[in-house]
Amino acid sequence: MSKLTKAARDRDCQVRFPGCSCEPSTTVLAHYRLAGTCGMGMKPNDFQAAWACGYCHDIADGRLRAPGELTKYEVRLFLAEGVMRTQDILISEGKVKL
Repeated sequence: MSKLTKAARDRDCQVRFPGCSCEPSTTVLAHYRLAGTCGMGMKPNDFQAAWACGYCHDIADGRLRAPGELTKYEVRLFLAEGVMRTQDILISEGKVKL
């Protein structure tokens, strides 16, 4: 388990789909799938991920249907914004250096 994966424990969800529970006890590192950075047997790097509660992680990974008003592109946008919010927190806390 990487330092960034461990840093997700008990943190607030940064993805925030409508209906998000923001339950810190379920927060994990949810990876953003981007062509060229992942594929069969290859996960994106941990900096390319957001802190997501169980609910938001399930939507992002397709295990749970997104709220009806969200398109698949909006689902990806929510996750991408969550990645950026997570990166901002990690940088401000000194866990990641530029």
